[in-house]
Amino acid sequence: MTVADEFALANVSYVQNLASDRKGLPLPPARKVLVLTCMDARIHPAQSLGLKEGDAHVVRNAGGRASDALRSIVISQQLLGTKEIVVLHHTDCGMLTFQDNSLRDKLKENPPKPNAPIASTVESIAFLAFSNLDQSVKDDVSFLKEHPLVLPETVITGWIHDVKDGSIKQVV
Repeated sequence: MTVADEFALANVSYVQNLASDRKGLPLPPARKVLVLTCMDARIHPAQSLGLKEGDAHVVRNAGGRASDALRSIVISQQLLGTKEIVVLHHTDCGMLTFQDNSLRDKLKENPPKPNAPIASTVESIAFLAFSNLDQSVKDDVSFLKEHPLVLPETVITGWIHDVKDGSIKQVV
């Protein structure tokens, strides 16, 4: 059985136990907030931030990087009314463990699909690794505050989630 098969079985139980008040949730997030965080499996944004289904948009990517999430942020604001963005990076992030060029070199040396010409593709990807956690949060908040597609009245804050104890601290 694959993990996806396990998900399908778990979903049957989820649907059966879904509270009736959850079945008619509106499309826009109730709290008008978007949380941008890392895809790291140790982070459970809903539990650590006290969110319920329907409260917020949660966008996840490697490192919780703003430029990678911009498309989703614009859609969330323009079409679904979010007014606040919370950037939430975390301690012990894998994005601190490499540099973009080292990953590019690795992919060139051992391409996922042998004999596929990947050099130009790999060079065009920004993997968005970083070497300073606090600075990455500040950079992403600044990127969003300055970006012409992000609504100027948006409240944008930056935080770090500690994966050891689950606490969060505000950086900006």
